[in-house]
Amino acid sequence: MSAVRIGIIIGSTRPGRVGDQVARWVLEHASARTDAEFELVDLAEFALPHLDESLPASMGQYDKQHTKAWAEKVASFDGYIFVTPEYNHSTSGALKNAIDFVYGEWNNKAAGLVSYGAAGGTRAAEHLRLILGELQVADVRQQVSFSLMTDFEQYTKFAPAGYHEGMLATQLDQLVPWAAALRTVRESDSLAKAA
Repeated sequence: MSAVRIGIIIGSTRPGRVGDQVARWVLEHASARTDAEFELVDLAEFALPHLDESLPASMGQYDKQHTKAWAEKVASFDGYIFVTPEYNHSTSGALKNAIDFVYGEWNNKAAGLVSYGAAGGTRAAEHLRLILGELQVADVRQQVSFSLMTDFEQYTKFAPAGYHEGMLATQLDQLVPWAAALRTVRESDSLAKAA
């Protein structure tokens, strides 16, 4: 069986964002593990417009090339770590838009949440949990939250406190087994549909 694949999704496309620094920190620590493969996924590289598909994502009939490319990337993972900013007590519009583009590609996967903001991004993470539930994504309990006041120098240079490493390790200890277990659920669903 191939290794569990986890996509670390940078949930901000804003110029001057700090989310890429947080995501690289996650990747650096996650890559030390041997039980999964990790890959950065930068929403800015996909340049998704505001949702422009004519049919609901749940139908899985995508017309646009950018949607097909995004669907292929999302489908390639067994689980995700969403690195989300908090904008106006919620996740970013860019991340919500990207999530809404596809549906089946998210189903029966696992996710961990890493958030940042003035209050650690916790409200953004809570909103994201509601969204993921609708997509049949099982989010793990352990969250990693960074404060713009204490984990960034002058709000721009990421300098996290050391205790966050332990929190991320716990999140990964939860996420990787869930991602592996849900792979078997997807395989069973595929066999049932083929029968």
